[in-house]
Amino acid sequence: MRQTTFLAIGLLALPTAALAADDHAVVAPDQVKWAAAPPAFPKGAQLAVVSGDPAKEGLYVIRLKVPAGYKVPPHTHPNDENVTVLSGTSNIGMGGTVDETKGTALKAGGFAKAAKGMQHYAWFTEDSVIQLHGLGPSGITYVNPADDPRKSN
Repeated sequence: MRQTTFLAIGLLALPTAALAADDHAVVAPDQVKWAAAPPAFPKGAQLAVVSGDPAKEGLYVIRLKVPAGYKVPPHTHPNDENVTVLSGTSNIGMGGTVDETKGTALKAGGFAKAAKGMQHYAWFTEDSVIQLHGLGPSGITYVNPADDPRKSN
């Protein structure tokens, strides 16, 4: 599997509320600026960088807004991924094959952690917003290269 990190140029194109490397960030909900997620995500998602830069070393916080029916095929990350559900329902399953009968549904306030290199997938039964945070640089590698949306986005 080929490890791919977020492209800094793609992140620079995103409107962000707090991309600067300041000592603090204060972002009110109406200040979050959404843009189409980078091509590493399946089409239909919007992304906002809340703090830091996932393409660089250090702490980052991003939000992902997805419509009902959105799915992320099995994948891994080069770092631990921490997910907090802010609204809607996020379903997460572990493993290299999607099996929606074995996942866990998390409502707003729910949290999940996928350790570095752990194969996992997600699907959303309603419009949802999740917050992802971790130590960068981050990236995503799809278990099945044919699932990589960068090949079709």
